[in-house]
Amino acid sequence: MNETLTIKNKENPLGYEPIGKLLIKFSVPSIIALVVNALYNIVDQIFIGRGVGFLGNGATNVILPLTMVVIALGLLVGDGCAAYLSLHLGKGEKEAAAKGVGNAITLSIILGIVLAVFSIVFLEPLCHLFGATENILPYALDYGKIIIIGFPFSVINCALSGIIRADGSPRYSMMGMIMGCIVNIILNPIFIFGLHWGVAGSALATIIGQILNSGYYLLYLKKFKSVNVQKAYFKLKSGIITKVCSLGISSFITQIAVVAMIAVSNNVMVKYGAMSVYGADIPITTMGITMKVNQMIMAIILGIATGAQPILGYNYGAGNMERTKKTFKIIVVAATICMGLAFIGFQCFPNAILSIFGTESELYTEFAVKCLRIFLLFCILNGFQMCTGIFFQAIGKPVQATLVSVSRQMVFIIPATLILPVFIGVDGALWAGPVADGLAFVLAAVILKMQWKKIFAVAPKAETQEIFNRKEPVLTPE
Repeated sequence: MNETLTIKNKENPLGYEPIGKLLIKFSVPSIIALVVNALYNIVDQIFIGRGVGFLGNGATNVILPLTMVVIALGLLVGDGCAAYLSLHLGKGEKEAAAKGVGNAITLSIILGIVLAVFSIVFLEPLCHLFGATENILPYALDYGKIIIIGFPFSVINCALSGIIRADGSPRYSMMGMIMGCIVNIILNPIFIFGLHWGVAGSALATIIGQILNSGYYLLYLKKFKSVNVQKAYFKLKSGIITKVCSLGISSFITQIAVVAMIAVSNNVMVKYGAMSVYGADIPITTMGITMKVNQMIMAIILGIATGAQPILGYNYGAGNMERTKKTFKIIVVAATICMGLAFIGFQCFPNAILSIFGTESELYTEFAVKCLRIFLLFCILNGFQMCTGIFFQAIGKPVQATLVSVSRQMVFIIPATLILPVFIGVDGALWAGPVADGLAFVLAAVILKMQWKKIFAVAPKAETQEIFNRKEPVLTPE
């Protein structure tokens, strides 16, 4: 058990080091971890598209909501435990913090097993619920019955990733995800092209990577820096798990909103696609690819924003308003530049992007290009919206943070997806993307403008400022 802490007997570097240097230090590991996590799904789609065809890719989009529920449960426990760990360590309550970690691990295992059993029993009706067509259903069942086996491991991975980062080991957390992703990339072509196992082979490659990732993370239990996790702490205590889940509920709701959005989108694509020349299968498949391409770009933006979170929170709490403003402006500019480059790629080189996932008929390519260009037309606005949500969260404004963060998925895109196709057919589901992006941007800008002067008019309360200004030990990332 490594209890070694690096003690800095001077002001916290978050308050004086150059902001650019701090952003690189905190954001790069976060970006890598989030991009690698996004790669898990995209790798499957690339090899399935080339080895099985677009119906196989449609199957992964049908199963995607289930895998998003897995992530939601992992974040519920992981983000909640990370906050629980930090709160109790801040109070000097190491035993309570250790009990939180033990309970979180046990809870994540139980939740993963329960979800896996439920999904296996009700797999076919769940596939229908998430938009499986008659042609896609067999592929979805083959893919789903394998990928579900990995749900307990996936929940553990998602939970422990956040907990390990909170313990001051972001690189260890990142390496576990990279290891699983590399295994997935190596095994996918072997199982699909070499052994001809189709979508089931891709699912098997994915869960093997997840199992190895879990083993690597569980080894960290003997390497915790801040707490000593004993066997007795793995026994569930209702008070502990209730507190852990309450701290992680915001992340859970955000992910469940994405599940609802995908489910609605899939069903609308199938319904109105069947009324068009494209049929039901092409729209649901191409929308899945578009969402996953966007997910990869958004992982970079989220990494930039979450990397800035401790910088924003510390300086705001310390009353250093100029550094807080400067940090926010830097991440908004960086995020907007990234999304601007993505916009150019989506609009100018859609065929090159889509060819990564295999080539199909002219009808398929026509709709896929249209889907990428229209649905992501206003993607350049997403950087500001996401950074604003993280900014409010970092400075302790949960209501504003929640409004900004879930507005696109829940408030705007679901109604737009349901309403617009009534008037313009399947293309309406594509235009729901820019409509939601534009409205979410306006909402974020309005809320920010309303709150900006209030936020910076006065420094935080004296007791809060005192806490942030204290010269306490700093747990340095490995």
